[in-house]
Amino acid sequence: MTTVVARVCLNLLRSRNLRREDPIGFHLPDPIVTGGDGVDPENEALLADSVGLALQVVLDTLTPAERLAFVLHDMFDVPFEEIAPLVGRSRDAARQLASRARRRVQRAALVPDVALAGQREVVDAFFSAARAGDFDALVAVLDPDVVLRSDRGGRPRAPVVVRGAADVAGLAMTFARPSTVVRAALVNGAAGAVVVAGGRAFSVMGFTVARGKIVEIDVVMDPRRLGRPDVAVFVA
Repeated sequence: MTTVVARVCLNLLRSRNLRREDPIGFHLPDPIVTGGDGVDPENEALLADSVGLALQVVLDTLTPAERLAFVLHDMFDVPFEEIAPLVGRSRDAARQLASRARRRVQRAALVPDVALAGQREVVDAFFSAARAGDFDALVAVLDPDVVLRSDRGGRPRAPVVVRGAADVAGLAMTFARPSTVVRAALVNGAAGAVVVAGGRAFSVMGFTVARGKIVEIDVVMDPRRLGRPDVAVFVA
């Protein structure tokens, strides 16, 4: 039964990834953007809910083999000897699949740093390094397993997910435009920014900082979602 169910799940996950019309499996919620330095009860609730969202995002962005190996071993205690033939890998390779998935899931459960001043220091360092084109300084403020998610500006293609400090730093370098203005804001109760370009909001960037490193970046670029009053006040 385990073999049959596992193969059905693999087929469904793989077919979902192949169908271009299907979403990738997650949706970046509209951020709540404020300019204050305190965290009100509503934003505290949003911050708590974001942990559950992050976990769902992580599960939905694992490869089919990673997801299967993780669920079978960590949830149902299936030995890797039995998992290996299901994913078409050796026993050690199956163990590595589950280990990678486990690290990502554990990251989703990280409790963000509470001190807003500390969060802001790390986020400011990120933008300073990006503007200066300092790749090493960018990597220094990023967690090795950092994840960046973007809605691609509302374009019909699936949202983009970039993983790893080197890849996220490389992408941040391409965002460094002298004409943009970065305005500090609270995004969902945590340190973030509204990026302004050409007299309009170009993006809202939310950051999750844990243990002094950026572990997640959520980028909303859809103009339809950036026209809300709470974002517009940062453009005036």
